[in-house]
Amino acid sequence: MPTTLLKDFLSQNRVAHQVIQHPVAFTATSVAGAAHIPGKEMAKTVVVNLDGRLVLAVVPANRKVDLERLRQAAGAVRAELADEREFIADFPECEPGAMPPFGNLYGMPVFVEPHLAADKEIAFNAGTHTELIRMSYQDFERLTHPKLVDM
Repeated sequence: MPTTLLKDFLSQNRVAHQVIQHPVAFTATSVAGAAHIPGKEMAKTVVVNLDGRLVLAVVPANRKVDLERLRQAAGAVRAELADEREFIADFPECEPGAMPPFGNLYGMPVFVEPHLAADKEIAFNAGTHTELIRMSYQDFERLTHPKLVDM
Protein backbone atom coordinates (compact mmCIF):
# COMPACT_ATOMS: atom_id res chain seq x y z
CA MET A 1 0.00 0.00 0.00
CA PRO A 2 1.34 3.46 -0.86
CA THR A 3 2.41 5.52 2.12
CA THR A 4 -0.49 6.93 4.11
CA LEU A 5 0.90 10.44 3.68
CA LEU A 6 0.93 10.10 -0.10
CA LYS A 7 -2.46 8.36 -0.31
CA ASP A 8 -4.09 11.02 1.85
CA PHE A 9 -2.46 13.84 -0.10
CA LEU A 10 -3.64 12.48 -3.45
CA SER A 11 -7.14 11.87 -2.08
CA GLN A 12 -7.41 15.33 -0.51
CA ASN A 13 -6.42 16.86 -3.83
CA ARG A 14 -8.83 14.60 -5.76
CA VAL A 15 -6.09 13.26 -8.01
CA ALA A 16 -6.97 10.34 -10.23
CA HIS A 17 -4.21 7.77 -9.97
CA GLN A 18 -3.58 4.08 -10.36
CA VAL A 19 -1.72 1.89 -7.88
CA ILE A 20 0.18 -0.84 -9.71
CA GLN A 21 1.44 -3.92 -7.89
CA HIS A 22 4.63 -5.52 -9.21
CA PRO A 23 7.16 -8.14 -8.15
CA VAL A 24 9.86 -6.91 -5.76
CA ALA A 25 12.29 -4.68 -7.64
CA PHE A 26 14.95 -2.34 -6.32
CA THR A 27 16.16 -0.29 -9.29
CA ALA A 28 13.97 2.07 -11.27
CA THR A 29 14.62 0.21 -14.52
CA SER A 30 13.73 -3.10 -12.84
CA VAL A 31 10.54 -1.57 -11.44
CA ALA A 32 9.61 -0.25 -14.89
CA GLY A 33 10.14 -3.68 -16.43
CA ALA A 34 8.29 -5.52 -13.66
CA ALA A 35 5.32 -3.15 -13.93
CA HIS A 36 5.39 -3.00 -17.76
CA ILE A 37 5.87 0.76 -17.70
CA PRO A 38 8.00 2.46 -20.39
CA GLY A 39 11.32 3.53 -18.87
CA LYS A 40 10.79 7.10 -20.09
CA GLU A 41 7.57 7.28 -18.01
CA MET A 42 9.03 5.71 -14.87
CA ALA A 43 10.48 8.34 -12.58
CA LYS A 44 13.51 7.65 -10.44
CA THR A 45 13.71 9.75 -7.27
CA VAL A 46 17.25 10.59 -6.18
CA VAL A 47 18.12 12.52 -3.03
CA VAL A 48 20.87 15.05 -3.65
CA ASN A 49 22.76 17.23 -1.21
CA LEU A 50 23.06 20.77 -2.61
CA ASP A 51 25.28 22.86 -0.34
CA GLY A 52 24.03 20.96 2.72
CA ARG A 53 20.35 21.10 1.71
CA LEU A 54 18.54 17.94 0.61
CA VAL A 55 16.56 18.08 -2.64
CA LEU A 56 14.85 15.52 -4.85
CA ALA A 57 16.12 15.05 -8.39
CA VAL A 58 13.60 13.17 -10.53
CA VAL A 59 14.80 11.61 -13.77
CA PRO A 60 13.58 8.88 -16.14
CA ALA A 61 14.43 5.38 -14.92
CA ASN A 62 17.01 4.89 -17.65
CA ARG A 63 18.94 8.09 -16.87
CA LYS A 64 21.40 9.18 -14.21
CA VAL A 65 21.33 12.55 -12.49
CA ASP A 66 23.91 14.91 -13.94
CA LEU A 67 25.05 16.47 -10.69
CA GLU A 68 27.02 19.21 -12.41
CA ARG A 69 24.02 20.39 -14.43
CA LEU A 70 21.82 20.26 -11.34
CA ARG A 71 24.40 22.20 -9.32
CA GLN A 72 24.60 24.91 -11.97
CA ALA A 73 20.82 25.17 -12.41
CA ALA A 74 20.30 25.43 -8.65
CA GLY A 75 23.08 27.98 -8.24
CA ALA A 76 24.82 25.73 -5.74
CA VAL A 77 28.52 25.46 -5.01
CA ARG A 78 28.46 21.73 -4.25
CA ALA A 79 26.19 18.89 -5.41
CA GLU A 80 26.57 15.27 -4.41
CA LEU A 81 24.40 12.23 -4.00
CA ALA A 82 23.09 12.13 -0.46
CA ASP A 83 24.02 9.17 1.68
CA GLU A 84 20.99 7.16 2.79
CA ARG A 85 21.86 7.91 6.42
CA GLU A 86 21.35 11.62 5.67
CA PHE A 87 17.73 11.24 4.59
CA ILE A 88 16.25 7.92 5.76
CA ALA A 89 14.59 9.60 8.77
CA ASP A 90 12.92 12.13 6.44
CA PHE A 91 10.92 9.33 4.79
CA PRO A 92 9.65 7.33 7.79
CA GLU A 93 6.87 5.49 5.92
CA CYS A 94 9.05 4.56 2.94
CA GLU A 95 11.26 1.59 2.30
CA PRO A 96 14.83 2.76 1.62
CA GLY A 97 15.18 3.65 -2.05
CA ALA A 98 11.43 3.69 -2.76
CA MET A 99 10.66 7.32 -1.98
CA PRO A 100 7.97 9.03 -4.09
CA PRO A 101 8.97 12.25 -5.88
CA PHE A 102 6.72 14.47 -3.74
CA GLY A 103 9.35 16.61 -2.06
CA ASN A 104 6.65 19.00 -0.88
CA LEU A 105 5.46 16.26 1.51
CA TYR A 106 8.95 15.92 2.97
CA GLY A 107 10.14 19.54 2.99
CA MET A 108 12.40 19.18 -0.05
CA PRO A 109 12.46 21.09 -3.34
CA VAL A 110 11.88 18.97 -6.46
CA PHE A 111 13.89 19.18 -9.68
CA VAL A 112 12.49 17.26 -12.67
CA GLU A 113 14.16 16.27 -15.92
CA PRO A 114 12.15 17.78 -18.82
CA HIS A 115 11.80 14.40 -20.57
CA LEU A 116 9.39 13.36 -17.80
CA ALA A 117 7.38 16.56 -18.20
CA ALA A 118 6.93 15.83 -21.91
CA ASP A 119 4.84 12.71 -21.20
CA LYS A 120 1.16 12.76 -20.31
CA GLU A 121 1.71 10.37 -17.41
CA ILE A 122 4.33 9.74 -14.76
CA ALA A 123 4.86 6.60 -12.70
CA PHE A 124 6.92 6.38 -9.53
CA ASN A 125 7.58 4.29 -6.44
CA ALA A 126 4.80 4.58 -3.90
CA GLY A 127 7.05 4.11 -0.88
CA THR A 128 7.56 0.36 -1.31
CA HIS A 129 9.52 -1.93 -3.61
CA THR A 130 6.32 -3.66 -4.75
CA GLU A 131 4.00 -0.81 -5.74
CA LEU A 132 4.04 2.24 -7.90
CA ILE A 133 1.64 5.00 -8.71
CA ARG A 134 0.76 6.19 -12.20
CA MET A 135 -0.93 9.56 -12.62
CA SER A 136 -1.04 12.48 -15.01
CA TYR A 137 2.12 14.54 -15.16
CA GLN A 138 -0.06 17.66 -15.13
CA ASP A 139 -1.45 16.72 -11.69
CA PHE A 140 2.04 15.86 -10.43
CA GLU A 141 3.29 19.26 -11.56
CA ARG A 142 0.31 21.07 -10.03
CA LEU A 143 0.92 19.41 -6.66
CA THR A 144 4.72 19.53 -6.43
CA HIS A 145 5.65 22.70 -8.38
CA PRO A 146 8.95 21.21 -9.58
CA LYS A 147 11.70 23.13 -11.27
CA LEU A 148 12.54 21.71 -14.69
CA VAL A 149 16.26 21.09 -15.09
CA ASP A 150 17.96 19.32 -17.98
CA MET A 151 19.99 16.84 -15.98
